Amino acid sequence: MSRIGKKPVAIPGGVTASIDNGALSVKGPKGTLTLGLSDLVEYKLEDGQISVSPANDTKAARSHWGMQRTLVSNLVEGVTEGFTKVLDIKGVGYRANAQGKTLKLQLGYSHDVDLAVPEGLEVKTPDQTTVEISGIDKQAVGQFAAEVRRWRKPEPYKGKGIAYRGEYIFRKEGKKK
Repeated sequence: MSRIGKKPVAIPGGVTASIDNGALSVKGPKGTLTLGLSDLVEYKLEDGQISVSPANDTKAARSHWGMQRTLVSNLVEGVTEGFTKVLDIKGVGYRANAQGKTLKLQLGYSHDVDLAVPEGLEVKTPDQTTVEISGIDKQAVGQFAAEVRRWRKPEPYKGKGIAYRGEYIFRKEGKKK
């Protein structure tokens, strides 16, 4: 039994949900998101809630149950509050600058790294060493944050690189004299 899957997803005021043509559409103040529905799971809209249950008693249906409920929950949370990832840049001369739909990074390479911001995401740089990525789709926000971080992952000796806010970088000891 899935502990997460048993809980229905509450639909807050100002949010509408509909199931049609094998897709769940959720519309809220921040926008509209859709999710393709799995055949292994049943979805029900009733009393301002979306409930998810396995379609049959197979292992595959039970394994999809909790994940599908979480995906539905992410849709509702995305259209009401949105998602944000914050990246911190550490290192001498490492900088970031958001210019329209482009994120310009200076990471110690001989060239600047220019990344095109995907549609539906917003990138802000409150200062030169902080990048805030926000949007309504949790997967898209996390994917773009991972692509930015990929250019210079934090290294274990000096801790230089791009890290998620709150991420702990395990530091190695240097040579002893």
